[in-house]
Amino acid sequence: MRRDSGSTPPAPPPRATPSFGWLVWAALAGALLLADATRDDEPPRPAAGTGQPAARIAGGAGTAGEGASGRPAPEPLSASPPVRIRIPAIDVDALLMHLELDAKGVLQPPPATAPAFAGWYADGTPPGALGTAVVAGHVDTPAGPAVFHQLGAVKPGARIEVDRRDGRTAVFTVDAVEEHEKGRFPDDKVYGDSGRPELRLITCGGAWSQGTGYQANTVVYATLTATRRMGET
Repeated sequence: MRRDSGSTPPAPPPRATPSFGWLVWAALAGALLLADATRDDEPPRPAAGTGQPAARIAGGAGTAGEGASGRPAPEPLSASPPVRIRIPAIDVDALLMHLELDAKGVLQPPPATAPAFAGWYADGTPPGALGTAVVAGHVDTPAGPAVFHQLGAVKPGARIEVDRRDGRTAVFTVDAVEEHEKGRFPDDKVYGDSGRPELRLITCGGAWSQGTGYQANTVVYATLTATRRMGET
């Protein structure tokens, strides 16, 4: 099976850092391991027309009470770690682990031995709180398709639910799905604070080669549109 190359998305810096850095995920394996991989289950790529201009995503539209697409926005939740994420449109129901930076400032991904887990950047904004929360996961591993294998098939308007440790569920609505070349990753657009509770889902995507792995990242942009107690519908 094809594996994730480890050339994964640039990571956001801790909230205390005022600028956006080009931090990359730790490599899962070298190119020599990729040489024996096969491509028998290619992940979907975002459809044309599912993206949005940067101004519509990062601070250029909406107010504290209005989402990026003009939808009424609920009051932000207080900070609480997320524990689970659900994306019904692509049958994702996954536990969330905390992702941290290592001593070199590199964001450590979920282990390849746990392909069903996604991870939340724990030094960043918790989903549902004011700011931009970041959740990332593998598209595939040596074992086959992973948690975000179908992320490129998500469409604007899709629902994302994040359960939190405080017993609240933050419900997000997808505004856009985009594919960004790794060498031109728009970190300000992806990680920038719009003044609203927002969510970014990130995985590898784009073209793939045995020597260099995936050439792009798939990014889902979403805005908080509801909150509820866990278990409520």
